[in-house]
Amino acid sequence: MTKTILLKNRPEGKPSMSDFEFITEESENTISKGEILLETKYVSVDPYLRGRMSDAKSYVPPFQLNKPIQSGVIAKVLESKNDTFTEGDYVSGMLNWQTKQISNGEGLTKVNPDKAPLSAYLGILGMTGLTAYTGLTEIGKPKAGETLVVSGAAGAVGSVVGQIGKILGLRVIGIAGTDEKIEMLKSKFGFDVGINYNTTKDMKSAIAEAAPNGVDIYFDNVGGPISDAVLVNINRLARIIVCGAISVYNNTEAPKSLSVQPFLVKNSALMQGFIVSNYAEKFPEAIKQLATWLSEGKLMYSETIVKGFDNIPKAFIDLFEGKNKGKMIVEL
Repeated sequence: MTKTILLKNRPEGKPSMSDFEFITEESENTISKGEILLETKYVSVDPYLRGRMSDAKSYVPPFQLNKPIQSGVIAKVLESKNDTFTEGDYVSGMLNWQTKQISNGEGLTKVNPDKAPLSAYLGILGMTGLTAYTGLTEIGKPKAGETLVVSGAAGAVGSVVGQIGKILGLRVIGIAGTDEKIEMLKSKFGFDVGINYNTTKDMKSAIAEAAPNGVDIYFDNVGGPISDAVLVNINRLARIIVCGAISVYNNTEAPKSLSVQPFLVKNSALMQGFIVSNYAEKFPEAIKQLATWLSEGKLMYSETIVKGFDNIPKAFIDLFEGKNKGKMIVEL
């Protein structure tokens, strides 16, 4: 039998369990030439999936109602009639939320469980690490001695951005939502300063105190009032990297935010949004560098692993309540 999770409804505001439908069907295990039979091992849940659940124009098409949801998946090849893959291989790619599925192999990459834990290929050696590396290096263009602020710093991307910043000689300030996460940023990931936005009454002043020389690079994962507070503290020629805006993904009304133009103009600052695929040509270089830093012990990573296929939607919803430390992954 094969279990599948479909998008039942387009969420209004924050997603709920009622927006998902679970179905169980007889397994379709007969493959044709060029195909492989896959068994899902790990599923990545990420904030950007919320955008695909809305029927709105974006950089990728929206999910279709009553069709399987897709995200980054690590799967094992159970059977192959494809010359590229053999039985027992592990692969990474965008696949259905499904316990077993048939693929023609397009878009799949072999991963080596002997080089790193399989889950790492969904995180620090996958889209997470690539997003952190390319965003910071290609847009942030960091120079040793500069000050970097990271919002959503205890999340999958943010925690890697901060560590790369330290490797490159930056002063790194992380913003997160609990004292426990702040302690993790400093003790595990080497951030210089952490700011708990839930207990800090004046974020503008807190950032100014943490960054006495101003902010040169801001890696923005959240948007909203936190980002407004950072903008007030940017330096001349600052670079603002817009990776995400999780604080507004579930809004049902247009958010009211600070007008960014005066800050950008008076500081000759750059503000650029991006998606990781913009820098696909940099992926081989990035993966090689990330793997080197990982093997040298210069990079650490944190995962929140939830067990059980049926818990995939709940793990996704928990992202919006900040229940993850680092990468949120579901293990089957």
